[in-house]
Amino acid sequence: MILFVASKVDVAGLNIANKLIEVFRFKETGRKFLGNPLFSRDIKGSEEAMLAFVDTEPVNTQNLPYPENLKLVIFISRHSSKSGLPTLSVHTPGNIGDALLGGIPRKVSVAPASAMKAALIEMKNAQEEMNLPYEVSYECTHHGPSLNIPAMFIELGSSQEQWRDMKAAEAVARGAMAAAENEITYPTALGIGGQHYNEKFTHIALTSNIAFGHMIPKYALHELDKEMLRQCIERTVEHVEKIILDWKGIKGADKETLLKILNNVGVIVEKV
Repeated sequence: MILFVASKVDVAGLNIANKLIEVFRFKETGRKFLGNPLFSRDIKGSEEAMLAFVDTEPVNTQNLPYPENLKLVIFISRHSSKSGLPTLSVHTPGNIGDALLGGIPRKVSVAPASAMKAALIEMKNAQEEMNLPYEVSYECTHHGPSLNIPAMFIELGSSQEQWRDMKAAEAVARGAMAAAENEITYPTALGIGGQHYNEKFTHIALTSNIAFGHMIPKYALHELDKEMLRQCIERTVEHVEKIILDWKGIKGADKETLLKILNNVGVIVEKV
């Protein structure tokens, strides 16, 4: 089973959910999830996809009654930023350090790298087809929940104007469905360095066969140690073949410590 989760207190999430119902024909099942109507459709032949609504913010869904046979959870959500930059984005949830916004400290969710890449590609396709004035981007791993199942956020941002943009909501819905229906396993990398929205990792994913699982930005490198790095590698659906460093996007003061950590993990390291 694949589970889509939207929050009733998130206008963007509700708009994306409405597009899943309208465009992709999710049907009400007559069943309830936490007291809210549950929607369903089949994908990939016999695979069931469920669309559920929750009353809390998506970042605070650590203790939902997730189904035991769940293969992937896709949170459809708003994205907020001070810049207000129109953005279609995707990332894995989890905390490299403290749990400042949901989840568990120093625990990341399982990253579905290939599904996220599929979402990124489809949102880029939709952005170009619909001529949307939006950036399409990976975000780095951040905020809750910290789940033991493959989990991803696919988001519409970054302010009220974009959250209510139904064309953009459709683009995100298309990305979410592409993630759910993806059957390709891509060569996978862990990304380290750069800004929260990493243009280099996004460009690599859109122009090559590489997918990224967890991405650790430069602002979080002071939280990174050998244990946390191994967790990000191990908690990825795919085998992590290499670590890609956004070398110019790493503070000089952090480089020596980082290289010492990387020397002990036994994974190929590339600088871009």
